[in-house]
Amino acid sequence: MTKQEVIDLIKDAGFGVLATISNNRPKARPMMPYLTEDGDLLLAVLGHSRTITDIKENPRIEFCFIDRKMCFARLSGTAKVSQDPENKQIVWNNIPMLRQYFGSPQDPNFVLIEIATESIEAMTPQQQKPDVLTLK
Repeated sequence: MTKQEVIDLIKDAGFGVLATISNNRPKARPMMPYLTEDGDLLLAVLGHSRTITDIKENPRIEFCFIDRKMCFARLSGTAKVSQDPENKQIVWNNIPMLRQYFGSPQDPNFVLIEIATESIEAMTPQQQKPDVLTLK
């Protein structure tokens, strides 16, 4: 898959699965990230989310997207907890669903997870092995 095909897959899928490690066990949860122009992911989480604890303990993550045609992209990267007001506003503006959880980007319960993507494995059902690429 090309870089543009992976970008299209991520945007079309909308939701993906974030995997973290907690107590030496994988934890996966559905999330709706925002893909930045730099190829990184931004996620909104509740301030009391276990995701925050997991990332503070081990910032290494994977995020997997799959579409209806069974094409997938698996991103590896490093996550950090953030309160960056500009990125919070970007996420707020681009994911309207957040309004059911938060009153505004300034809501103290609105915490941001910023994921610096490092590598991606992406594959279509017709491929024998995944393509390895970056979005940077």
